[in-house]
Amino acid sequence: MLQIYNSLTRNKVPFHPIVPNKVRLYVCGMTVYDYCHLGHARVLVAFDVVYRYLMARGYDVTYVRNITDIDDKILAKAQELGVPFTAITERFIQAMHEDTVALGTLPPTVEPRATEHIPQIIEMIHNLIARGHAYQGPNGDVYYAVTSFADYGKLSGKNIEDLTAGVRIDIDTFKRNPLDFVLWKTAKPGEPAWEAPWGLGRPGWHIECSAMSTHCLGANFDIHGGGADLQFPHHENEIAQSEGATGQPFVNIWMHNGFVRIDEEKMSKSLGNFFTIREILKSYHAEEVRYFMLSGHYRSPLNYTETNLDNARTALNRLYTAIRGLDLAVTTNATESELAESLESEFVARFHAAMEDDFNTPVAVAVLFDVVRELNKARVEGGDKSIKLGITLRYLSSILGLLNTNPDQFLQGAVSTEIADTEINELIQQRMQARKAKNWQEADRIRNRLLEQKVILEDGPQGTTWRRL
Repeated sequence: MLQIYNSLTRNKVPFHPIVPNKVRLYVCGMTVYDYCHLGHARVLVAFDVVYRYLMARGYDVTYVRNITDIDDKILAKAQELGVPFTAITERFIQAMHEDTVALGTLPPTVEPRATEHIPQIIEMIHNLIARGHAYQGPNGDVYYAVTSFADYGKLSGKNIEDLTAGVRIDIDTFKRNPLDFVLWKTAKPGEPAWEAPWGLGRPGWHIECSAMSTHCLGANFDIHGGGADLQFPHHENEIAQSEGATGQPFVNIWMHNGFVRIDEEKMSKSLGNFFTIREILKSYHAEEVRYFMLSGHYRSPLNYTETNLDNARTALNRLYTAIRGLDLAVTTNATESELAESLESEFVARFHAAMEDDFNTPVAVAVLFDVVRELNKARVEGGDKSIKLGITLRYLSSILGLLNTNPDQFLQGAVSTEIADTEINELIQQRMQARKAKNWQEADRIRNRLLEQKVILEDGPQGTTWRRL
C-alpha cells in the first residue's frame, strides 16, 4: 500500500483517497514576476512524479497547480519597469510554461489564476468575518485573527505564545494582534483593485490559495504540496483560513519537498548562487536536470553542483545506451494486458515497492540500473529477453518522466530542435494568418507545435520573433 509522509502528523501514513479511486491534489505554484529558478524546478519535478505515479497506479487524479498573478512583488516589478502588471504576469506565465515543457512535466488538470478567482476570495473572507475569524482594521484592510483559531500552528509545530514572544511590535500597526495577517488590502493610488464589501482593494497572498484550492477541489481534499519554505506561514495560514471559513478539515495529507542547495549553501539571490532553469539548460539537457532532481528523495535537501549534473549525464547515457537499437514499439499502442505480458514482473514489483514507500525515487532509479545490467547480459546472450527488458526499462522510466528522447538523438547530444529555420518562419506566417482570421485555436496549435520543438514565439508591437530554448 502507498505510504506518504504527512507533514501534519510527522510520520508516514497509508494513503486512502477520500473518494475511492480518485485523488485530488493541490500544489502551490509560481508567483509570476521573474523566471523560474532551480527551487521551482524541484517543486515542478517532484510533484510531476507524484502525479505520474498516482495515475500509473490507476487513480483518476485531478491535479491543481495555481498561478499567483497579483502580489506585492509583481506590482513592484511593474512599477520598476513602468508597465501594467498584466504585462509582467503574461510574460512570465509564458516563460514558466516554456520551462515546464522543457523539464518534461505534464500539464496540471487545472491551472487557476488568483485574478480569476476574486469572487471566491471575497466570499471566503466574508465567511471568515461572519464566523469571527477576521475583522476590518481602521485602515480599511481586512485581517485574519490568528488567536481565533485554536489549532493555529498544528502543521508547523509552532505555538502562538512563542510566536508572540518573538514578534517585533509595530506601534503603528492596525492589527489587533501582531500575528494577524492581511486577507484584503485597501487599494493604493495606481494599483489594480477590485470591488469588495470592504472597499476597493486586492487579496493578500495566503487567502488566494485557500480560495482557489477549495473552489477547484472542495472544502476537504486528499493532498496539498509545496516547498518546505511554504510550511510556515503560508500553509499554516491556509489551514486557518480554510478550516475557519468552512468548519471542515482542509487537507488529509501535506507534502513538502526539500530545499535546493548550491555547493552546500542554501540557494539565495543575496549569496549570488541563484540559477534560473533556462540558465542551467544552456549547459545541460533538461532530462539531465530532471534526473538530478530524482537522484535525491523529494523530502531531502538537494545539493546542486556541476559534478552532480555531470553524474546525471553519465547515468542517463547508460540508460539510453541500454535501449539503443531495440525495437520497443509495443509500449506505444499496447493494451494494459499486452504491456503487462511484455514486462519483467520482478523489476516492476521492486520499482513499485520503492515508489510506494513515500515516492522513493533514488531506490526506484537503482532498480532501473538493475534492469540495465540484465539487459546488457541479455544482449550478449541473444534472444528475445533483451526486448522484454528494454520495454520494462522504458516503461518504468516513463513513470519518472525519463527516456522520452530518441536514444540516438540524446547520445549524439542533439538537445535542441531539429526543425529548420525556414519551416519555423513558414509556421509563423500561418499563425499570423490564423490570428487575422481570429482562428485562435489554430494559432495556439501552431504555437504549441513550435514549443514542442523547443522554439519560443514572442509577440510584440513589431510582430512575432522567435528563439530556440
